[in-house]
Amino acid sequence: MLPRAEIVAEARRWIGTPYRHQASLIHVGCDCLGLVRGVWRALIGPEPEAPPPYTPDWAEALGVETLASAAHRHFVAADARWLRPGDVLLFRFREGAPAKHLGIATDSNHMVHAHGGACVAEAPIGLWRRRIVGAFAFPGVED
Repeated sequence: MLPRAEIVAEARRWIGTPYRHQASLIHVGCDCLGLVRGVWRALIGPEPEAPPPYTPDWAEALGVETLASAAHRHFVAADARWLRPGDVLLFRFREGAPAKHLGIATDSNHMVHAHGGACVAEAPIGLWRRRIVGAFAFPGVED
């Protein structure tokens, strides 16, 4: 079983990692997907699938829910109304656009995430809350 506290602790180890598109190396660089991939590798082991190369606008260009589909394949859907530590959060930047941002909840009101122009940080969910379109637990999470 995977304790939620271990997920949060691992996500917090990534704080300060510079933003690097498509990267997934702690203290070297990552994007939001790379953060989740790195936490998966540290706590579960090898990734279940390699992401294809993607551009910053990949979701809009393709017009498909690539990230949401992958989340449903590899994580356990959770109730986004009741965020729990260690939940992976999936966001849309705007109504009608494909979901293309991820974070990891550290409690019901905070998350660790990576976004362009900043290092990985723990931040209040605040205004992000209205953009959440899904919450997921890592496989084997201990409740």
